[in-house]
Amino acid sequence: MFPIEKIRSEFPILKTKVYNKPYVYFDNAATTQKPMQVIRAITDYYEKENCNIHRGMHYLSVKATEAYEESRSVVRDFINADKSSEIIFTRGTTESINLVADSFGKKFISEGDEVIISVMEHHSNFVPWQQMCLERKAKLKFIPLLEDGSLDMKAFREMITEKTRLVAVSHISNVLGTVNPMKEIIVHAHQSDIPVLIDGAQAVAHLTVDVQDLDADFYCFSGHKMYAPMGIGILYGKEKWLEELPPYQMGGEMIKDVYFDHTVFNELPFKFEAGTPNVEGVMGLRAAINYMNDLGMDKIGAWQHELLLYATSKLNEIEGIKIFGTTANKICLISFLIHNIHPYDAGLIIDKMGIAVRTGHHCAEPLMEYLNIPGTIRASFTFYNTKEEIDRLVVAIEKAKEMLF
Repeated sequence: MFPIEKIRSEFPILKTKVYNKPYVYFDNAATTQKPMQVIRAITDYYEKENCNIHRGMHYLSVKATEAYEESRSVVRDFINADKSSEIIFTRGTTESINLVADSFGKKFISEGDEVIISVMEHHSNFVPWQQMCLERKAKLKFIPLLEDGSLDMKAFREMITEKTRLVAVSHISNVLGTVNPMKEIIVHAHQSDIPVLIDGAQAVAHLTVDVQDLDADFYCFSGHKMYAPMGIGILYGKEKWLEELPPYQMGGEMIKDVYFDHTVFNELPFKFEAGTPNVEGVMGLRAAINYMNDLGMDKIGAWQHELLLYATSKLNEIEGIKIFGTTANKICLISFLIHNIHPYDAGLIIDKMGIAVRTGHHCAEPLMEYLNIPGTIRASFTFYNTKEEIDRLVVAIEKAKEMLF
C-alpha cells in the first residue's frame, strides 16, 4: 500500500486551485514540487544556522560548515560514491556538464579528436559538447535511435574509434522517458579506456543510482527535479579524473595559497567550488534525499511504474494519439501528439482544464528535427500523482480534440 493521501498532504502546492479546479501537476520532468520537510529545512537554516561556511571559526560558521559537509556525505551515500570528496556541489546539471566539458576539453581534447553523445540529449548535454568541439576543432558524433525510442547500440559500438575521447549520454531521456543501458555503454567505452559522463537529471527521482556499480566516470544531476530547491546540483566524478582536470572557475574557496606570481589550488572537492555556495540549497537537497529514502526508492518506483502503465493504457484508447518513446524500459513520462494538432494549442486547452503539462521541444530541438515533429505534449508523473488525475487528463485531451480537430 502506497500512502498517497499522506504524501499529498505534505506538498502544500498540491492544494492549489486553478480556474476553480483542483490543480493537477504533470510537469514533474521540468521540476518537482517540494514537501514541507524541504521547505522547513530551508527556513530552519536561515532562522538558526545562516552563515558563510568554511571561512570562520565562530559558532555559526562552524555549525553551518558541519551541516554543509554532512550533507555532502548524505549525497555520497545516496549515489554510493566511494568518497565525499568526489561530490562537487554546483548550480545544477547544466553547470555540472559545463564544468566537465570546459575542464576536460582543455586538458584532453585536441584537433581531430571525437566526442560521442546521442540524438536524444537535452540541450544541457548537447550544446556544451558541441561548442567545446567547435573550439577544439574536434568532431561530435551522435548515437541514432531505434523506432521505439531506444538507442541503437549496434551503431554506438561501431562509432568508437582510436580518436574517441569521451562519451556523454543521458541516463533517461527527458522527452521519450527511455532508460538507456548505461552499464553496457560504460563497459564498451571502458574497453577502449574512454571515460563516460552520465546526465542523470531525469534518473535520480526514479531509479536507485549506484555510481560504483555503474562504474560511471562522471554523473550529473539537479536537486530541483528530485523535490529539492532550484539552484543546487551535483557533479560526481571519480577521484582520478577530478584530480586531473583543471579548475573551472577561480576565486575564494578553490584556492589553497595565492602569491603575486602563482596560485596553489585547493584539494578536492573544494578545487571546483569557487565562491560562496548555495548553502540553503544544500540543506534542502539533504532533506529531499532523506524524504525519498524514508519513502523508499523501491516503493516510489513501483507506484510510478503503475501510473505509467495506467496512463499509457488510457492514452492508447484515445483515437488519434501518437506516443513517442514506446520502449518497455522507460520511466513515468509520456510525450504525445493528438492528430495534427499543434502541441501549443492543445496545451492551452489542457491548462484551462486545470492540468499542467509541458509543450514544445523540451530543450531537445535536435531530437525534434530527428523525429520530424514540431514538438510534443509531455505529461510526466511522480509519486504524489494519482490515477484519478490521469483520468482528468484523458478528459482534457478529448476536449482539446473536440475543439481543435
